[in-house]
Amino acid sequence: MAMSGMPLWSCVCLAAMVRIQASLPQTGEKPDGETLYNGIRLPAAWPPRVPLSREPMALPYLKSPPEVIPIDVGRQLFVDDFLVQETSLRRVFHRPEAYSGNPVLSPDQPWEKQGKSPVAMVFSDGVWWDPSAGRFRMWYMGGLFNATCMAESSDGLAWRKPALDIEPGTGVVVRAGRDSSTVWLDPGEKEPGRRYKMLMVSGFQYVLRESADGIHWSVPAAVSTKCNDRSTVFYNPFRKVWVLSIRSWGMPRSRKYREHADLRKALEWSGPDLVPWVGADRLDPHHPDPEHRAIEPQLYNLDAVAYESILLGLFSIWQGPENDTCNKLKIHKRNEVLTGFSRDGFHWDRPDRRPFLPVNPVKGAWNWGNVQSAGGGCLVVGDRLYFYHSGRALADDFWDGNAHTGLAILRRDGFASLDAGPDGGTLTTRPVAFRGRRLFVNAAVARGRLQVEVLDREGNVIAPFSRDNCMPVTEDRTLLEVRFRGVEDLASLAGKPVRLRFTLNNGSLYSFWVSPDGRGASHGYVAAGGPGFPGAVDETGMESYEAARRITGAIGPGP
Repeated sequence: MAMSGMPLWSCVCLAAMVRIQASLPQTGEKPDGETLYNGIRLPAAWPPRVPLSREPMALPYLKSPPEVIPIDVGRQLFVDDFLVQETSLRRVFHRPEAYSGNPVLSPDQPWEKQGKSPVAMVFSDGVWWDPSAGRFRMWYMGGLFNATCMAESSDGLAWRKPALDIEPGTGVVVRAGRDSSTVWLDPGEKEPGRRYKMLMVSGFQYVLRESADGIHWSVPAAVSTKCNDRSTVFYNPFRKVWVLSIRSWGMPRSRKYREHADLRKALEWSGPDLVPWVGADRLDPHHPDPEHRAIEPQLYNLDAVAYESILLGLFSIWQGPENDTCNKLKIHKRNEVLTGFSRDGFHWDRPDRRPFLPVNPVKGAWNWGNVQSAGGGCLVVGDRLYFYHSGRALADDFWDGNAHTGLAILRRDGFASLDAGPDGGTLTTRPVAFRGRRLFVNAAVARGRLQVEVLDREGNVIAPFSRDNCMPVTEDRTLLEVRFRGVEDLASLAGKPVRLRFTLNNGSLYSFWVSPDGRGASHGYVAAGGPGFPGAVDETGMESYEAARRITGAIGPGP
């Protein structure tokens, strides 16, 4: 399914939901801009131009949510209160666990030891499931600022470095001096030779290369004017635009925003086209060392990707010290990756300021300093999310080298859960509308129970969808159907504004969604893909879990 377009099911649903939304009364000002897949209306002047500050970003869509929220695109996550009318449940944020076999990639080949220091790291770059090849692929920096290389894996855990024909006997795919680089697999691209896109910062310019196979890359297809070193790119499929995440010149480090439907044309900008976007704020973590604690944190990089019904942001927060101090002390700068979430593609909610991908305080660790995220964000592998990231160990040759790549694993949809103890609790959604038929949840209730009832907009139970008629959910799975006695599905409610009330005891609720059939496909976006997904969208549901099991074995709570 096209990365550059909304899936067919979602297009049909979006058109219907926009008609529903337009017919309903709105509160406050009615902007004249675009209406998104989730009912959010953008202002006519887009992107917004708001001065950066040390205060957390204001979130207009949480302050004034839609009267009715369409939920046909993706699993609905509880990372914020966008969907929540009222609740007595407790929100808990979760962090991934480091893979026991880390690092999964280290600079052990001659072509990775060229330059100032040995390096085999994602510096954004990209880790993707390639459905045409039937394997995981990783593009990474080989040798510090020296070249871009490729590795492959059948399971995402054990990686091999094939000998390619660009520089025979090596894994190099592009030999060019480089800083940051992003590789994006675009299955919706109509021209086969442009299916893979690499946007590299070289000589303080974005340089765009394209490829049919991810190995043989074109000469530069487009080059930007001057930009700063740690600049990246991502695709926002909700609005069908490429977004340049450009590091600002000067200090403190922050990001500028540039969007365009055509990536080549995105590189054709003048100064006014670059909009101040986001930086670190007063809630971000400071360096724990008293010697450097007075340094104000800054935003070193922002990678992002569409995951289910939201944009997931990976914020590299720099905590110091500056390069000259690092060089003098022979230490690494401290960067850690934190998460953020956006429902309109520009404004970021960052409710959990604990490092999501932290540095390791043990001095001999492969990730003792300078942790950075991967382009594509994460991969969906059955019931798990795979987050690849780089880190740097202390080195004798050059303070900024000795870089490796590791893996962290999180439950699918596992960024946040709404939890209840033995006394139980409830959650009632805002009015939502859907075109699907079957209700699914991602929940951990093996020692408890979860039930759902459907209410009209005034809060009255709609028979026969009462709590007493709901068959209790009592398992720990990331794909569970909610059924009601005496009724086949929710088809009679399609297109009507309703509320869902969840009653939970001794358990955790991670997400819910309404699917068109019993496979449980969410028709949301799956970040950098994964086994069982032929494209950028979950159209297979349970089949993707079965594909992941064939590749990795049964892991976790399963579907």
